[in-house]
Amino acid sequence: MKIILKPGREKSLLRRHPWIFASAVQSVDEPTSVSGSTVDLLSSEGKFLARAAFSPHSQIRARVWTFEDEPVGSGFLRRRIRTAIELRQSLKVAIHSNAFRLVNAESDGIPGLIVDRYDDVLVLQSLTAGSEFWKQTCADLLVEETGIRSIYERSDADVRDLEGLEPARGILRGAIPESQITIMENGLKFLVDIEHGHKTGFYLDQRDNRRRVGELAKDREVLNCFCYTGGFSLNALANGAKSVLSVDSSAAALGLLEKNLALNALPVERHTSLEGDIFQLLRKFRDENRSFDLIVLDPPKFAPTSAQADKASRAYKDINLLAFKLLRSGGILATFSCSGGVDTALFQKIVAAAALDAGAEASIIEHLSQAADHPVNLHFPEGAYLKGLICVKR
Repeated sequence: MKIILKPGREKSLLRRHPWIFASAVQSVDEPTSVSGSTVDLLSSEGKFLARAAFSPHSQIRARVWTFEDEPVGSGFLRRRIRTAIELRQSLKVAIHSNAFRLVNAESDGIPGLIVDRYDDVLVLQSLTAGSEFWKQTCADLLVEETGIRSIYERSDADVRDLEGLEPARGILRGAIPESQITIMENGLKFLVDIEHGHKTGFYLDQRDNRRRVGELAKDREVLNCFCYTGGFSLNALANGAKSVLSVDSSAAALGLLEKNLALNALPVERHTSLEGDIFQLLRKFRDENRSFDLIVLDPPKFAPTSAQADKASRAYKDINLLAFKLLRSGGILATFSCSGGVDTALFQKIVAAAALDAGAEASIIEHLSQAADHPVNLHFPEGAYLKGLICVKR
């Protein structure tokens, strides 16, 4: 099967970007081909450019497997998976945690496939037509290459709708002893609910940032917004925070946070959990003239694509403006965005505008991003989805 591109639309492929949009396609020689099947991408002059996975329902019509004229199959996928595993071994991630990302989709050369390791269980997400086509093969290869026999699938993200795929969740290989798995991270224990938790169960990409924010929390009164199961909260308490207020809209997440506190024998008298809408609670705290020494803003994805960037920008500005108002002089704001539709430059502009409207003078003291086991292909800037700023209010 072949896809012929419109004249001049091969430029992104020549720059090694792995996506071809429907608007760049001139013709498809077999338009009824199976979703996820392998296609050759050709220039308008018939020159071979890349080999890709076909996605007839998505605006991203093809995702590149390889820019070489080589077969895509079990052997190809085994090499990509093995290379991804070897990278994590070279990074020595396991020294700090028994939970980390093993395969990071396009940035590991397997578009749409995410694999996270939680101790002796792998959690797999298949997010595109191509990864779905090869899902069972990849599951077999993961068992062979890692020696881990238990794989749980969490292919229930909304982006599958864009690929014409139904949500999928359940055991792919082996057996899962229990849905809550205990992991170790930076000397702390966390219970992870791989069956019902966010993403694959835990925000592994924030590992280094949790440690860094914890280091800054000593003797500070901390407000952790969108706290989920308490990653930043536990790191703050473990590093001597004076107090931590953890806020989330999910009672289930807060329940797991309380279990995590007990699991680590942390001082519960210095911690308070609060369930509620973050936007409303921040306004309530402002009206009550409350203040904090360190505030963490780690919200969910407000803008999955650039089309939602304007709406997301208003939400990000709102919470950051309120956070600046609640910060004491000399206080620290650790603020994050995981929205693909908001790039680093835009995020910094949003935070700057929030500080201006809050009447706050502030400086960026650190830029943060995703942990090293979430690598970013140089030719795929979309892979750098997590942006973080540590700001100090003067």
